[in-house]
Amino acid sequence: MARGEVAPYLLGLRLDGRRVLVVGGGRVAQRRVPALLEAGAAITLVSPSVTPALDDLIADGRIVWERRPYRVGDCDGAWIVHTCTSKRDVNTAVAAEAEAKRIWCVRADDKDASAAWTPASGRVDEIGVAVTAGGDPRRAAGIRDAVVAALRDGTVDARRHRTKPVGVALVGAGPGDPGLITVRGRQLLAQADVVVADRLIPRGLLGELPADVELIDAAKVPYGRALPQDKINEVLIDRARQGRFVVRLKGGDPFVFGRGGEEMIACAEAGIPVIVVPGVTSAVAVPAVAGVPVTHRGVSQEFHVISVHVAPEHPKSTVDWEGLAKTGGTLVLLMAVERITEIAGSLVRYGLSPETPVMVVQDGTLPTQRAIAATLTTVAERVTEAGIRPPAIVIVGDVVRVGQEIEMVRAERVP
Repeated sequence: MARGEVAPYLLGLRLDGRRVLVVGGGRVAQRRVPALLEAGAAITLVSPSVTPALDDLIADGRIVWERRPYRVGDCDGAWIVHTCTSKRDVNTAVAAEAEAKRIWCVRADDKDASAAWTPASGRVDEIGVAVTAGGDPRRAAGIRDAVVAALRDGTVDARRHRTKPVGVALVGAGPGDPGLITVRGRQLLAQADVVVADRLIPRGLLGELPADVELIDAAKVPYGRALPQDKINEVLIDRARQGRFVVRLKGGDPFVFGRGGEEMIACAEAGIPVIVVPGVTSAVAVPAVAGVPVTHRGVSQEFHVISVHVAPEHPKSTVDWEGLAKTGGTLVLLMAVERITEIAGSLVRYGLSPETPVMVVQDGTLPTQRAIAATLTTVAERVTEAGIRPPAIVIVGDVVRVGQEIEMVRAERVP
């Protein structure tokens, strides 16, 4: 079998304190050196010149630089040699010396003539990943990236290889699209023994849970069935005291209208350790996905997020609607659709123009997302006509017009 057809023998080398020779000081060497330094190699670099990045490492004393061309004898004492010059004859000469002295040589310019290949490598916690792909670095890097991403987001279940967290994790699941949960959130979800989830949690995330994970539905249906907050707290504490790792999975961010603070206090009082993983809040994400920036230079320098549990004139309302109408900033209203008539009326009464732009986005970030544009005068009628229902976000302010202008430009110029 020809040499090029033989599969390489993969080996993890412990280079700590061992001499490694790098011949060349350009961009290829600049890419190779960081991983060698991370492995603890004692690097000698031979080259008449180096890149600014390599020069910084030399100035810091992390690399020994021989400021000259390669010469025979440079390989002496090296465990591995990397040829990184743009001159084939130099690379060939270095490789020949290394071969004669039984030193492994990695040639950057010729994979077929190279005695060794550098794998595309990555690390997640204590797990190392190394990929070779027949000397094709781009293909190897792509596979490496996919494996690392799968380990990080929990797609590959590596729970047996990790130290399992203890206690409770308050994890923000993001605005709806399963892809918008954070990497850290997916990692902890993949390690959970118990998951306590709200109604608005992406079903795709829950469908990925192993069969042995206890899933508890906290519901949180507006004006409908829901597990009372004190009962949720009891469940978190009870399961954690059993020695099980509990993930409290909450829509958006756990501390933005999510009562995460109450759950954290309850766990702390019970002596349960808590990990907090922030999430992408729908108050910012949904307008963004709908093409509306909540701030925009020259239009709005501030935005206000309001959870509208009761109508503006209700005795239990604690929102300063008059103050909001006078800010000139963007208003992002949650749980507002069913009170949109009263809200629009109050904002106009307190000074906002009836022609102030409004956008209402239902099912933001999901395939079923839809949006309507209106003004404070017309928004209630438009919501009724379109049959908009919760969950929906209401955006009030001139940034809505900015979003519409952006969409017009995109429609005209973007293929």
